[in-house]
Amino acid sequence: MINTKEQIIKYFQSGVKDQKNFKIGIEHEKFLFDNKNNKRINYTKIKEMFSALLEFGWNPILEKDNIIGLSKGEKNITLEPGNQIELSGEKLNNIHEACAESQDYLFELKQVTKKINISIVSSGFDPISKLNEIPNNPKQRYKLMTKDMPLGGELSLDMMYRTCGTQLNIDYSSEKDFVKKFKIVNSIVPISIALFANSSIVEKKKSNYLSYRSKVWQNTSRGGLPKLFLEDLNFEKYADFVMNFQILFIQEKERYISGQKYRFKDFMNGSVDEINNRLPNENDLSTHLSTIFTENRLKKYIELRSMDTCGWDCLCAGPAFNVGLLYGNLDEVYDLISRWDKDKIINAYLEAPKKGFNTELMGKNLLYWASTLLDLSRKGLENRDVLNKSNKNETLFLRHLQKVIDNKTTNADHMINKFSKNENLSELYDK
Repeated sequence: MINTKEQIIKYFQSGVKDQKNFKIGIEHEKFLFDNKNNKRINYTKIKEMFSALLEFGWNPILEKDNIIGLSKGEKNITLEPGNQIELSGEKLNNIHEACAESQDYLFELKQVTKKINISIVSSGFDPISKLNEIPNNPKQRYKLMTKDMPLGGELSLDMMYRTCGTQLNIDYSSEKDFVKKFKIVNSIVPISIALFANSSIVEKKKSNYLSYRSKVWQNTSRGGLPKLFLEDLNFEKYADFVMNFQILFIQEKERYISGQKYRFKDFMNGSVDEINNRLPNENDLSTHLSTIFTENRLKKYIELRSMDTCGWDCLCAGPAFNVGLLYGNLDEVYDLISRWDKDKIINAYLEAPKKGFNTELMGKNLLYWASTLLDLSRKGLENRDVLNKSNKNETLFLRHLQKVIDNKTTNADHMINKFSKNENLSELYDK
């Protein structure tokens, strides 16, 4: 049972790994549309798709006899609130392996979607549907979240039903290593938003944002970029943050109970009447950590969550960019961001979804900082010098970002140009 802050600190300490055992985990989401009507697919179609994927060696994950995901080895495909699907990949050794995993998954997905007449859309925000047009599914927790989330953030339902992101999970070798990495990943959030912006079309119109997804996450309950995260935040301070954070829900056997009235410390004090005042266990702590929707967060590893989903051309670029900075060149990057002013980072964070590279930070625009960080990342990947079968290192995955910076044109800009020409919905689908 967990009833002291020290136990939460120990939980974070148990994530410490030797540097040679550092892993990379990638998660990415996709929208799925029915070609018959250009509408998001319903749960019946999801079941058909999951059934077809079983032929590729996936196994069903059930909740109350409903299929809500698939697993294969240590990989999972999970079902999001509006029937977006997410691949949670295995923990792998390098970007070559992680990218190959994504390639295999997308190959399987494309075979199946073609067969059952579905199109994939790789965008940070649904470019077509209105919120009230999106079907749901029987996954239990989403019912409670749909009711409670809008109370704390006006765009929370848009986040649940209309956004897709790419997430990277990385390790730390000590508390000190965590402090540096966490400060870096939070300080560079505005640059991540600008560089990976890919959600400019909303309800078939230009949204006047480059990353509308980021705008939505800034107005989502339990989301955002707390100023605290831009400090040297150690395990104890993060434990305090977690204990004082409101609970979203508590899972009690097969029931989900709203946590609206409680903070996690109330749970630890045995003050939750609805569950007979029982104390939280490690699963309850893990659920609580997973329902804090900040731009980055800590579990037994660090989750980076500020990138819009994108197509194959850039899927591996975001993970490669961050791995170069955090695994290959940590001290130089930390030295750079340590000079940045916290208020200016927050200001850039708020402006980046709309202004993209034209956002100012510390007297320079985000294009300048993106270019600077890309050079530091390349240096980091060269330091790692992990080669594929063709003797190429991981820097090959940065090509897409180099193009973005050279042309000053993001995926969001391309989408505006492509779609504005003829407003043809098929321009929004993955080819």
